Amino acid sequence: MSTEKKLVSILMGSASDFERVKPCMEVLQNYGIPHEVHVRSAHRTPQETADYVKDAENRGVEVFIAAAGMAAHLAGAVAAHSFLPVIGLPLAAGPLNGLDALYATVMMPPGLPVATVGVNGAANAAHLAVQIMQGAHPEFKNLLRDKRESMKEKVLRQDAELPR
Repeated sequence: MSTEKKLVSILMGSASDFERVKPCMEVLQNYGIPHEVHVRSAHRTPQETADYVKDAENRGVEVFIAAAGMAAHLAGAVAAHSFLPVIGLPLAAGPLNGLDALYATVMMPPGLPVATVGVNGAANAAHLAVQIMQGAHPEFKNLLRDKRESMKEKVLRQDAELPR
């Protein structure tokens, strides 16, 4: 078992969310950012969620990513129990296809902010976590710079390959 501190804690409301959360994990892995992934529910495991969140800073966690669909109160529940940054990842589910999750995640009361990415925006949640942590980890700025340069090169390559 690794004793390496996990800098990012990814929480999902249900194991069925795993496939939509996977791009977040892949981005963090590509950056080499240690992270952990757990299922916690604001509604079905409220005490376990609170206990986990309250102990996270002692374990080295610096940022939470909370993914949930429909009622989507997981990010808010995390923010209520921690002073660490929380990124809400609303997931498309149910009859409103993620719009309810987006509203529930972004509409937090004053003093309990949750940064929120787009519906199913798992990769952006990971990129935002790295941006947040680069203040404490200056080496992350180079990772972000390299990623943006790679994105730029891809667009320019695609432009050059267009039939004219």
